[in-house]
Amino acid sequence: MASVEWRGIPTVLYPQEILDKAFGRARNLADLVEDPDKYHRVRKQMNRMVQSASDVIAKTLTSYVGRWPSLNALTEFDRALVDAAVGCDEYRRNLAALQWAAEQSHRIAGEAQRKILRLRDIDGFHKARRHAYGRLSSIIDQISPQVLWLGEARNALRKLPAIDPTEPCIVVAGSPNVGKSALISALSSGEPEVASYPFTTKQLHLGHFVHRRRSYQMVDTPGLLDRPMAERNPIEMQAIAALEHLGDALVFLVDLSQSSTTPVSEQENLLGEVRELISERPIIVVSSKSDLLESTAGSDEMRISAETGEGLEELRAQLIEIIAADEILDPLKLPENWPRNDEKHGRIA
Repeated sequence: MASVEWRGIPTVLYPQEILDKAFGRARNLADLVEDPDKYHRVRKQMNRMVQSASDVIAKTLTSYVGRWPSLNALTEFDRALVDAAVGCDEYRRNLAALQWAAEQSHRIAGEAQRKILRLRDIDGFHKARRHAYGRLSSIIDQISPQVLWLGEARNALRKLPAIDPTEPCIVVAGSPNVGKSALISALSSGEPEVASYPFTTKQLHLGHFVHRRRSYQMVDTPGLLDRPMAERNPIEMQAIAALEHLGDALVFLVDLSQSSTTPVSEQENLLGEVRELISERPIIVVSSKSDLLESTAGSDEMRISAETGEGLEELRAQLIEIIAADEILDPLKLPENWPRNDEKHGRIA
């Protein structure tokens, strides 16, 4: 499955804007009709106006349906994001309403054109076109709530994080204020992306680093894995279920410093829950804020400091080794999704 580019979702016109676009295009095309005989010219004009208006409406609506991501093609994590942000059922239902309206638009045009062909007077041609316009307007009016919903949903979906399922992904978890965002910023090759996360009121930090031309994504879990299961609401539980299918490894941060806002016992309990939740993927327990610890003895956890850089390269190397995204099982075959040279254009694909 390819990554979802949420920012690529097209702008949704208001219902009246769709009609204005359709009728305006039809009027312009009618002016291009040439025929010295007024009777035949008007019949051709009315016929073209009906067809053009219908085509614009249908094309506009079906373009929304086609360019919005298909829920069936999304990863389970992305579907959970959509469900939390706008609701999957509403998403399907409202896009289906647009598809229905597009089909009705074609049907109305066909019926109007057949009627125009049967008529024998200029006034009748105009009446048939106005009647078709009225029916087209009525169809758009019927789906007006769905069109408006999609416009609002687009604004919400464009803020979602884009995680590429074809590239390695590292989930960073831990109690509040243990340094999840700081770690992602410190390891990232560039400035981390800050995205909306519908499961919480906090923002999601999505960073990455590059090793051997492969991008390793890092995503934090704001407000999800930072308190006991019993205290989480259904939306958060849905997100946690999605996390079971996200990532190749998990980094769990613990703050053992005196400035920690969460008791060590609670952090240990949370770690136990996370181990049960994500039992099939490797978990690296990391003690953050090592610069604030008095001693490094007596602990089995890897120690890092996003402030001083201590342990960051060791953590990066361990993640690369554990994920083994570029492990070569067949020396004559490159790993899946490995960047290849485009010989024709001389560049990396």
